[in-house]
Amino acid sequence: MRHKKGISDAVIERLPLYYRDLLLLRDAGIDIISSERLGERLGITPEQIRKDLTCFGAFGKKGVGYYVSELCQQIVEIIGLQQHWKIGIAGIGHLGWALANYKTFERLGFRTMGLFDVDHRIIGQNVGGITVTSSVDMGKIIREQQIQIGIITTPASVAQQVADDMVAAGIKGILTFAPLRLNVPNNIFVFREDLSIGLSRISYYLTNYSDKTDTF
Repeated sequence: MRHKKGISDAVIERLPLYYRDLLLLRDAGIDIISSERLGERLGITPEQIRKDLTCFGAFGKKGVGYYVSELCQQIVEIIGLQQHWKIGIAGIGHLGWALANYKTFERLGFRTMGLFDVDHRIIGQNVGGITVTSSVDMGKIIREQQIQIGIITTPASVAQQVADDMVAAGIKGILTFAPLRLNVPNNIFVFREDLSIGLSRISYYLTNYSDKTDTF
């Protein structure tokens, strides 16, 4: 099942939300769930859930709901999680350390295969079951382990060089926490997570809205 062109980023971003909650339902032994109940759990309207899933085909049974395990597998195929993407993390400071120990990665089908840093106090340590390697050897390990996704948690001053080295080694997608725009070839997918933007949004709403019900 392939992603169809023209589907909005908002739809793609909601799919992992559905998947994570469906995993919880499956763990709880729940076999069937309606779009109404799923919507209540996620704070999303059932109409939106049905509309999102319709972008990729026909799911569920009218008057019954969605079969949890079946829909889990279908979303896995839509997102591509069955490919068991391999991850390499550059920058094993506080954030990189936390990501290296983030067990949900594995459950979602992502496997951390390399950790890289320049600090000799960190190199050689075992973090989340992986030995931290010198950034000097990053390209070699990316190629040897066939790592496809890079995560950058380094200081902004070196993030572009790290991205260049990752791309040269064969990385196909990058998730960066560095507060700057990375310049990469057009065939490389780059997404940026900026915690300061999220916190600033909260600050804006706290400052400008006295009643939370007026915010959303």
